[in-house]
Amino acid sequence: MKILVTGAAGFIGFHTALRLLNAGHSVLGVDNINSYYAVNLKKARLSVLGIVENNVQTDKITQSSVYQNFRFVKLGIEDRENLPVIFESEKFDLIINLAAHAGMRHSVAEPFAYIDSNITGFLNILECCQRYNVKRLIYASSSSVYGGNSKVPFAETDHTNNPTNLYAVTKKADELMAACYSNLYNLTAVGLRFFSVYGPWGRADMAPMLFAQAIMNNQPLQVFNSGNMLRDFTYIDDIVDGIMLVVSKISNSEESLHSIYNLGCSSPVLLSDFILELEMALGRKAQKNLLPMQLADVYQTFADTSAFERDFGYRPKTQLHEGIRKFADWFKAEGYMLILNCKL
Repeated sequence: MKILVTGAAGFIGFHTALRLLNAGHSVLGVDNINSYYAVNLKKARLSVLGIVENNVQTDKITQSSVYQNFRFVKLGIEDRENLPVIFESEKFDLIINLAAHAGMRHSVAEPFAYIDSNITGFLNILECCQRYNVKRLIYASSSSVYGGNSKVPFAETDHTNNPTNLYAVTKKADELMAACYSNLYNLTAVGLRFFSVYGPWGRADMAPMLFAQAIMNNQPLQVFNSGNMLRDFTYIDDIVDGIMLVVSKISNSEESLHSIYNLGCSSPVLLSDFILELEMALGRKAQKNLLPMQLADVYQTFADTSAFERDFGYRPKTQLHEGIRKFADWFKAEGYMLILNCKL
């Protein structure tokens, strides 16, 4: 298929694009390469995909030097002038929207950036699907939509009326907009609520990368709520396996419907235990600066993945010990030097 992957320079988008390319699909990657976190990390991901910085021009498609079936364009999804031009000329079979302004805590300080990208940008994607007759869409939602819910594990049937931050609000809005466009325009849309994704090439602003960098530099870790928080950490390969199953199923489906699924490990761990695993994998002890719970944060995430398992015959399987080891091996071999050259 010909597939548009937005957020292709991002963590999940990069890994998804690689998997799609290796499966023989033709992929056009889109990303605005914003500076919310280390731009050099995003450029390094693109270089693995065969996109060299010097060849990239805004709004111009660049051919990969590594993958014949990959091209890239620097473009924000909220660009209402140039995104429709791409849709009109490319005639995509499927859209995988992984572009978003990320980070829950940061949404408190920069709310307009989240509205622009996550709501206006996603609406632009939906409008382009409608206008240019693209009938299949996979998009990233988030476990953050469950907000302050105390019932665990979180199930897709639980209410999502109690957001703790604007990022969660934008993701909930995306789900509602996708449902609306599915009903109006016969769009098959699948939203995936990701849970605490980690692994090689991860986001520089998230705990695994921040903690690994601090441990290697013998600097104190900023540990919120004194490490007494539960997270359903999910390894990146498990996330991409799930995405690929959805790609396969909806590419052969004639149904026009909107579905939402949790995609998580379904095995939450204490943040303090996560740090212990990382210490063992890196072979160094961590210094810890214990801090209170942060504004807009949540105490726990915990995915009920039974619906995804029922409909796709799969659930994430990488245990924390194995996933942390793979991440730590990458970080020691490549990630540490990469981060040293990044402005975080």
